[in-house]
Amino acid sequence: MTRPIPLAWWVLLGTTCLLGLAFLLGHHLSARVPEVGALEPVQALPAERLEVMHLQRGQTLGAVLQDASVGWSEQNALLLAFREQANPRRMQDGTRITFRYVPEPEEDWLRGVDVTMSRDETVRLTRDEVGWSADLVRTPVWVDTLMVSGVIRDILWNAVLDNPDLSHLTRGDRDGLVSRLDQIFQWQVDFSRQVQTGDTYRLVMEREVRPDSSMRSSRLLAVEYVNRGTPYRAIWFDPEEDGQGTFFDEDGKSVRRAFLLKPIELARISSRFSTARLHPVHNIVRPHRGVDFAAPTGTPIMATGDGVVVFTGWRGELGNLVEIRHPNGWLTRYGHMSRFEPGIRVGTRVRQGQIIGRVGMTGVATGPHCHYEMVRPDGRWVDPLSIPLPPGDPVPPSAQERWAEESRERLLLLETLPGPPIQTLVQGPDVVVAEDQPDQGGR
Repeated sequence: MTRPIPLAWWVLLGTTCLLGLAFLLGHHLSARVPEVGALEPVQALPAERLEVMHLQRGQTLGAVLQDASVGWSEQNALLLAFREQANPRRMQDGTRITFRYVPEPEEDWLRGVDVTMSRDETVRLTRDEVGWSADLVRTPVWVDTLMVSGVIRDILWNAVLDNPDLSHLTRGDRDGLVSRLDQIFQWQVDFSRQVQTGDTYRLVMEREVRPDSSMRSSRLLAVEYVNRGTPYRAIWFDPEEDGQGTFFDEDGKSVRRAFLLKPIELARISSRFSTARLHPVHNIVRPHRGVDFAAPTGTPIMATGDGVVVFTGWRGELGNLVEIRHPNGWLTRYGHMSRFEPGIRVGTRVRQGQIIGRVGMTGVATGPHCHYEMVRPDGRWVDPLSIPLPPGDPVPPSAQERWAEESRERLLLLETLPGPPIQTLVQGPDVVVAEDQPDQGGR
């Protein structure tokens, strides 16, 4: 006797047949549906059209607006809004002015003007329902810490400019870094004469960076230069917490001295102090009571110490001369200037490192240079390259605890860079000055 087939089997069989039929039908229909071809690209109009102009020498902002075909009424409204944030009369030549237009079928509509006042500030003029309004837009920056080390192959300048870890910095920022290293270590190392192949440097720098990778500001926190195996270090510290900090060595002694070693950065010595020198012009033997620093015409000349200007003017063979009297009674003299810096006159108080004039060859000179003299309180001339210079003030006792903590942190950052361990380095003897190269250029 045959058993009847269960109802569940009939349901399963029917479902399978229906699914198969649906698959065959779908495949047959899909084969008959035509494919859609690729659509032509649609060109969308840009949201804004930009037109850039620059302020020419002697030109006003109003004249630029007129050249951009801005109507008189619009010009007045734009200038009134601009004056809420800046003075149009103080705009510098070359100022970038960007006009922002909304594309329209008949005529583009001016909806904004950006005036770049500096790398950090832009006046943005915007049109709304009421009229024109102005906002001051500041360039955003971020703060980071840069740690770099390098080896000297020929000169410090190339070792910094060609360092791949600094390649993202602008040329100006790298140039400035070389100058700052020279300023910090100028009392310990003469970078124009004592640099030797194989010398090394390490630095830790805190900086504010703009979107274009340029620096708004920066501060060296810790620096090391190893010259002929002797390490020199400088740690930035602000004892009074007033933003006027300076550099100290590991023992808390100031690396700054009462006088700078030279009045020109990275200058070459063309003639030394001598009691009997053959004069290059007069061809007679007589004393040379100073040191000549050769440099291109126009190079800045700095006051080597704090003091008061007691003379500016023409002084015979020394040409344009500046004399500065210092608090300790010393006198410094700077000759052959091409010009004096504005504001430098008798009675002017100057700070160490302040620019007082520019290199020239006024008076009697065979080439552009600065003749630099130091005169003791008793009126005797001394060799600026041979006298011991007293150091500045050390870290005050009231700030010793904070100094110990901050200096340790900054030295530890320095030690993370390739170089000799800081703990095992011992301060060596004074650096021996290398033999001078034959004199060239001005005297």
